[in-house]
Amino acid sequence: MTAGLLTAGLLSAPAADARPAPEPSLTTMSIKSPPGGAEVRVLVFYGSAAAGPQSPVVNAGIAAIERIGLTGPADQRFAVTATGDTSVFTNDKRLGRFNAVVFLTGGGDVLDPEQEAGLEAYMEAGGGFLGVHDAARAEPYSDWFTGLIGARPAAGAAPAVQRATVEVGDRVHPATKDLPVQWKRPDKWLNWAANPSGEVHTVARVRESTYTPGAGANGWDHPVSWCRDYDGGRSFYTGMGGTASAYDETDFRTHLRGALLWTTRLVQADCKATITGNYKAERLTRPNQPGQNDQIGEPHGLVTAPDGRVFYIGRGGADAAQPVVTDWNDPDIGKGRGEIHVYDPATQRVTLAGELTVFGNKGGGEELVKVEEGLLGIELDPHFADNGWVYLHYTPHSEINRETHMAERRVSRFTLDQTTDKLDLGSERVLLKWPVQIHSCCHAGGGLAWDSKGNLYIATGDNNSSGFSDGYSGNNPEPNFKGVSFADARRTAGNTNNLNGKILRIHPEPDGTYTLPAGNLFTGEESAEGGGKTRGEIYVMGVRNPSRISVDKSTDTLYAGWVGPDASAPSPTWGPAKYDTFAAITEAGNRGWPYCMGNKQPYRDRNLPDPSQPLGWYDCDHPKNESPNNDGLVNLPPVTGNNIWYSPQGGGPDFPRDANGVPSYEQDEGSYLLPWLTGGSQAAMTGPVYRYDAASSSAAKWPEYWDGKWFVGDFYDAGQPRNAVLMDPKTQGDGGLPVHSESLKKIVPVGADGIKNLMGWTFGPDGALYVLDYGRGFFTSDTKSALWKVTYTGGGPTPAAGRLARGTR
Repeated sequence: MTAGLLTAGLLSAPAADARPAPEPSLTTMSIKSPPGGAEVRVLVFYGSAAAGPQSPVVNAGIAAIERIGLTGPADQRFAVTATGDTSVFTNDKRLGRFNAVVFLTGGGDVLDPEQEAGLEAYMEAGGGFLGVHDAARAEPYSDWFTGLIGARPAAGAAPAVQRATVEVGDRVHPATKDLPVQWKRPDKWLNWAANPSGEVHTVARVRESTYTPGAGANGWDHPVSWCRDYDGGRSFYTGMGGTASAYDETDFRTHLRGALLWTTRLVQADCKATITGNYKAERLTRPNQPGQNDQIGEPHGLVTAPDGRVFYIGRGGADAAQPVVTDWNDPDIGKGRGEIHVYDPATQRVTLAGELTVFGNKGGGEELVKVEEGLLGIELDPHFADNGWVYLHYTPHSEINRETHMAERRVSRFTLDQTTDKLDLGSERVLLKWPVQIHSCCHAGGGLAWDSKGNLYIATGDNNSSGFSDGYSGNNPEPNFKGVSFADARRTAGNTNNLNGKILRIHPEPDGTYTLPAGNLFTGEESAEGGGKTRGEIYVMGVRNPSRISVDKSTDTLYAGWVGPDASAPSPTWGPAKYDTFAAITEAGNRGWPYCMGNKQPYRDRNLPDPSQPLGWYDCDHPKNESPNNDGLVNLPPVTGNNIWYSPQGGGPDFPRDANGVPSYEQDEGSYLLPWLTGGSQAAMTGPVYRYDAASSSAAKWPEYWDGKWFVGDFYDAGQPRNAVLMDPKTQGDGGLPVHSESLKKIVPVGADGIKNLMGWTFGPDGALYVLDYGRGFFTSDTKSALWKVTYTGGGPTPAAGRLARGTR
């Protein structure tokens, strides 16, 4: 293959006067495959116009690599030869003796065409390459070498030495698994002319907010170390190592050691996991037949069975061609069908398992017309394979009160006939039910999830309008319908005696009842304010619209996301803009709404007789519910800060605070702690934590790189998140920020022909990701409403076990 063909156009283009890359015919070298052998040898090449044997950085690098080769476990040691003689690359007998080649060059056009062809032949035979820092400046006219390195530095001199934080996102690669997740160190930090993310596997990034990156900065996604299988061999590059003192650092030598273990074929490693071309997204369901929902309803949640079947629900919106009833005098107002479909991967067929008659079909319009009730959540019993029990969270149409505009929300258990995939609607056992107002839309919540102890978590929405508080706190006590407030979230989410705006935790029993596990937020018997003012089912209070929740059963950490109110900008009078929120929850607590959001940023109180007049700021550490609509405790649990929040202005907005801890909320004073995401139209859709199953033989499973990473996304697909984040277990429960983020937008594809409107996602037992695309219209299903599957196609770690230098490990 002509040199340069593999990567031309993918990375930075060659200069206008670039000479052609060498043709394979320039060398007749025949290097054994793979180069080197069990007596592992490493060649360190340092020749260039800018560096020589007297360069302090080169000398330090050679000494460090020699030291690495002489230390560590005996079966991981190797010999080192250092040279500046370029003729080694045209001597197949010499070059073929080395398991890996290290470039410690200072840049420049160091190899002639025949020598570069020799290096190319070495890689094609299965050789290993490690480039360090200024090696990215070598062979500037070669597309092939650009591909080997992965990226080229941006124009201009390298910045001065600065201390910065490196985010070590790959926790399994030998070059990074033993490093700190947040690695603080000084170096010369290079900017890249073209960002290689997605074309290479990035193992570490430098956080630009921790230093001054200068001209050509790359933003939040600033790779600093990466690797990939390239042209038959293995290539690893690190932009670190620009100073002599770097090689004295134990952690940096650990980083180089791991890179060398892989490039020399001493160990296997995965350098494919974040290369976007290694994933395939395929639509599993066809468009519905006209006038039917035979394939999918209005998508609203999914779960996978142990045998791989996918169960997904339709909230209740009808086909767009069907009429909706909005007149409260009509007995059929809002009547819809909450549908349960089953996709069987063995037959690739969809079965409509059952339909519930729900309140949830009023179409679109303003908040006093539309509705988001209906079939909201689904889970399968932990022993589903044996008992066929399916749990559904829904609003039955039969229980609405057209006079008071009240309804009943319930969680019920049904039994599925597993031979027909049909739900026995007569088998319903109602576990839990509670009242909700349905006069005003929206924010019904709905998610269900199990922990490892058989506890069921139930996410309930606040179901109040923020339109009567200008889109801020949603704490206006005045608007009501027949005495029931529909604009005061202190009646619901901020109320210890109300099950709305909460995440509940119960333990279902075989007879269809439930008990309360220890450790919930309240016992139900608190007597500090007279008793009878708490509900023992409440695990988390102060959430607005938790449509999606998940539990990582290996840790029993609960992951939740909820939609914020509607204010488009912060207000020094009323408080923060709308914050969509994600939280990793390790214990019962209060997440703030409608008193505080984000990292404990308070709203302003308002009350009768004039809710338009601001009162004092809420105290996030000592919140009080002084609403006239509150029938719970006045003194509430302290607010816990959240891990991820974002507004139309950006991710993680924060503001200077006064002596009382109140932020300024001046937009031009804001800083953004999470630069990898922005907002706009927002609807947070949390996803699972991936757990890699080494024992699984599935060819579709995602790689181990993703193990322990939390998938966070948004219904929309523009600047909103669709990322896998790495949390610090020591700080996540107290609102600690993610320590690393990886974009998923090219893996879980965005856009009109991709998964544009993310409505739910989960990993199946096969390790593939299953995703619901809501479609392109609200309160209905359309031709884009679909179930998708995203599989990994990149293959296993390299080199192949049979090519390891010293046997399988």
